[in-house]
Amino acid sequence: MLDTEPDLSTNPFSHIDFTSGAVAAVSGGSDSTALLLLLKHHLDRTAPATRLLAVTIDHGLRSGSAEEAQTVAKLCATLGISHRILTWSGSKPSAGLPAAAREARYRLLAEAAQAEGIGMILTGHTADDQAETVLMRHARDGGQGHVEMAGRGLAGMAPATLYDWRAWIVRPLLGLRRAALRDVLRREDVGWADDPTNIDAAFERPRVRAALAGGSVEHVEGMLMLAGQAALERRQLGASAADLIDRFASQPAIGLIRLDPPRLLSPADERAAVYALRILLATIGGIAFLPDQARSEALFGRLRAGFLCATLSRTVVDSRRSGIFLRREARGLPSAAAIMDGTVWDGRRRITLNDSSGALLIAPFGAAAAKQLSTGDGKTPPSLMRAALAAEPALWQGGECLDLSGGSRAPMAVEVRPVVAPFARFLPSFDLAPARAVARLIGAAPVPPLPFSGHSAG
Repeated sequence: MLDTEPDLSTNPFSHIDFTSGAVAAVSGGSDSTALLLLLKHHLDRTAPATRLLAVTIDHGLRSGSAEEAQTVAKLCATLGISHRILTWSGSKPSAGLPAAAREARYRLLAEAAQAEGIGMILTGHTADDQAETVLMRHARDGGQGHVEMAGRGLAGMAPATLYDWRAWIVRPLLGLRRAALRDVLRREDVGWADDPTNIDAAFERPRVRAALAGGSVEHVEGMLMLAGQAALERRQLGASAADLIDRFASQPAIGLIRLDPPRLLSPADERAAVYALRILLATIGGIAFLPDQARSEALFGRLRAGFLCATLSRTVVDSRRSGIFLRREARGLPSAAAIMDGTVWDGRRRITLNDSSGALLIAPFGAAAAKQLSTGDGKTPPSLMRAALAAEPALWQGGECLDLSGGSRAPMAVEVRPVVAPFARFLPSFDLAPARAVARLIGAAPVPPLPFSGHSAG
């Protein structure tokens, strides 16, 4: 419990709904340690019965990491906070180590939250982290400063990001500087660990951090202003794209999306139409990243010019008089494999086992099986519907195709549900509108509500 009120202009937790509890990610560094103290102070005053679990991830990458985790455990014991240490086990990659460590950290944090029935994870990312992130992306952008040029990345880190469509990662300290948080720790006589990799010039972020530290305060503020403007543009673009998807996209068959050509190709906002197309292409193709902006714009121009059949991001784009149809291409589909709980098949369908699946396999339905189906809605060419269904997953047992996944003959123990591929792993709150629109369109699980008062996207 803090002896005095923190010397901060606003309460960073006042807009967060803690009804279902919270997991605090605490590494032992200054930012996450301050997060823990401030969070404990807030909950003691406003919601003392809230379930709070602190989790420290020991990546096992440094000799002192285990001792640092134990220091956090001792601090939590002093504060009366439940604490757990989780270790990233297994081999570590020789390349891309920071990204792999970050992925492992979020996975372990999400598993800890799920085990406790908690849907929210809090991290200690600060305004300094945000400025570093934006500066790195700005440099890759070549200083163009346009949200689409940088892949929407100039918005930086979102106030909240949905991980794996199940746990919200909330960043309440994005509006606070690291120096202010360290002042809080000094006043409370609480120490912290300094990770030597944070100053290792072999990695990009430490180099950017050093550059910001050597610059003016205005430089940091400039990056934060750029992030704020880019975030606003990104939300507005997403809202416009979502509106187009809601109005002009339909699903005549599983795995087949129809777009209304006259309306989609002649919008008031062409940027939003291209953005909507990119999201749908990635979703149908099961790709985690949106297709290239320039190639998508070129495809959009060709669609305007007339009928065509092209492929981008594993998605066949078939433009006809009856509409523009999107379906998964037949190449590169997964081979038959045993059904495993929690996996995402082909980047497009999440598998959930509610019971023992026996000897069930999952594999593409196939063109031969699709030809046997009676398809047609009077509006969509049957050949397109069969082609789309051929690329869908089917359940097999003993060499016999039971049914398309989710069909009437499929075992009740197995659920195979569509996912919004580009947002299935990480869904920043900036992108809630288009993610929700696509989820409605394809029948994916609804986006869990934001853990914010009023559900603001921030």
